Amino acid sequence: MTQGNQTNGETLVSSVLIVGAGIIGAVTAYHLARRGVAVTVVERGKPAAGATAASFAWINASAGRTKDYFDLRQRSLLEYRTLSAGLSGGLPLDWSGSLIWDEEETGDLEDFATRYSAWSYESRIVGQDEVARREPALQDVPQRALLVPDEGSLHPVKGTLALLEAAKAAGARLVEGWTAARLVTRGEQVVGVETEGGEMTADCVLLGSGVDTQRLCEGVGLTVPIEASPGLLAHCKPHTRLIRHILITPGLHMRQDAEGRIVAGRTFGGGPAPNDRDVEGRRLVRDIKERLKGAEGLEFEAATVGYRPIPADGYPAIGFAMPGLYVAAMHSGITLAPAVGRFAAMEILDGTRVSLLEPFRPGRFA
Repeated sequence: MTQGNQTNGETLVSSVLIVGAGIIGAVTAYHLARRGVAVTVVERGKPAAGATAASFAWINASAGRTKDYFDLRQRSLLEYRTLSAGLSGGLPLDWSGSLIWDEEETGDLEDFATRYSAWSYESRIVGQDEVARREPALQDVPQRALLVPDEGSLHPVKGTLALLEAAKAAGARLVEGWTAARLVTRGEQVVGVETEGGEMTADCVLLGSGVDTQRLCEGVGLTVPIEASPGLLAHCKPHTRLIRHILITPGLHMRQDAEGRIVAGRTFGGGPAPNDRDVEGRRLVRDIKERLKGAEGLEFEAATVGYRPIPADGYPAIGFAMPGLYVAAMHSGITLAPAVGRFAAMEILDGTRVSLLEPFRPGRFA
């Protein structure tokens, strides 16, 4: 079978094997299964246990550094609402909005607001009084911040599991505890993967495998360079509400989920993994307490290190890399999953090429 081509309106792809049960694999499996395709998701560990579980889970378009990247991210925010509405019980989303005053992340706030407003993305500078009203627990209120009201967050594990359950209800199969050791080819076509459970075949293989994508692609002579960028987060025990927005502040980003847990990290740019994640996690909690009133009883629960799959130029790698092999590798997988999953299903089954994905094809690395 080939790259989703059609004959007389009928797809030639009747089976798809997805490697990886993170957020990208889950959304794609959901869309494919609803189209009546035989979908198998193979996961080496537990679903949502890799980079997805260790994600800050900020859903935003304000990290779209170019217009092409912004357009894809903004579309995905819209897709989240459609995706959630189609699920029984919806997705665990919190559209809290973001307050940003870390100019190392954004550059000049005025320039940032002007650029995104020109792209029809609501964002505006708010003064100290409004920041204090919106976030009364802040100890040191900035003189100004950027308010982006349409952003939010996802509970990454619960959301991914809900999507996998919906995919299974539509006929998808989940295989846990099997590692994709290598891709299996027949001529120039990828036809499956080799696992410790044996060879698994399908008309198309989709790699939603995060940092393992590079290894699997190299096995068939493809170049998709990916950096495994570690990101540490501190997770606090449930606490009464202190934070109302996603806060992107100098040296610390933090949010509070519906269960009352504050999740915090220092940077989205990556860095060396700490030798002792709990020590760094507890240090983060101390910093949170210094920045928030009423946080004296805040307790450290756990620290996670997620290895974020970042293609070499920082942008997603999405699309067919060779006949039978579709790649979906990216950082900001939480933000991009709804759009990427839907569009990947369309490209695999309908033989279409989605224009929003054109700047991000994996062939650019060849």
